[in-house]
Amino acid sequence: MPALKIIAIGGGKVGRISPTVRTTVIDREIVRLSARKSPRLLFLPTASADNDQYCEAIHRQFGKRLGCRVDILLMIHTHPDRASIRDRISRADIVYVGEGNTLRMMKTWRRYGVDEEIRAAMKRGAVLCGSSAGSIAWFAWGNSDSLKSASNPEKLVRVRGLGLVNGLICPHYDTEKHRRPSLKAMTKRHRQVAIALDECCAMVIVDDSYRVLPSVRGRNAYRVCWRDGVYREERLVQSPDFRPLGPLLAQSGCRIASI
Repeated sequence: MPALKIIAIGGGKVGRISPTVRTTVIDREIVRLSARKSPRLLFLPTASADNDQYCEAIHRQFGKRLGCRVDILLMIHTHPDRASIRDRISRADIVYVGEGNTLRMMKTWRRYGVDEEIRAAMKRGAVLCGSSAGSIAWFAWGNSDSLKSASNPEKLVRVRGLGLVNGLICPHYDTEKHRRPSLKAMTKRHRQVAIALDECCAMVIVDDSYRVLPSVRGRNAYRVCWRDGVYREERLVQSPDFRPLGPLLAQSGCRIASI
């Protein structure tokens, strides 16, 4: 049976706003994990409202530099039919999900049946990956800024993902000042263990094991939870070796403080 293959990235420049790319180490691992010389990569820019610059950046990074055959599935203004969606996802060796509004993305996916087609892609061994919203997508829940506004920039909410990994994930942990206090309150309220990712740091999951892969020195991943009334933040070991995923996400040993 094909292996589950997920690479969740905590954020980072891929050449969308400027020509700088800071995720190349991770991006190369995405391509390697596909086990294809020239893999078909399908980019889903739904969360960014199909941003043109983002699409061009993915073409440059994964197409021109890393040798992928890039296809882009636009959904916000084009309204593709389900047969086309099924066909394009079924041909992808890599499904890459971009940054942006996670809540809007998940609602759009469910309306068009993208969630079902991605589960089918997972079962045949496609690499499922992405940054920020594209990391939340694979988990049961994510710490998201989908409902923030100019008047309330600190509003972060728990958004439901596809649930391929049964856990809560938080991107941008080192660069957005509201993430840490929000995740602290969220894990307490919902009695959950969470994985927090700095920008330019990824969690690579293969079947029931994981490893941490940064593309920039000093970027990290953490396991966070409440234990004995204290909020715990444990930095995860960075190693080429894989470790069991189950104990990482288990509630055992993390008793939630009384609210």
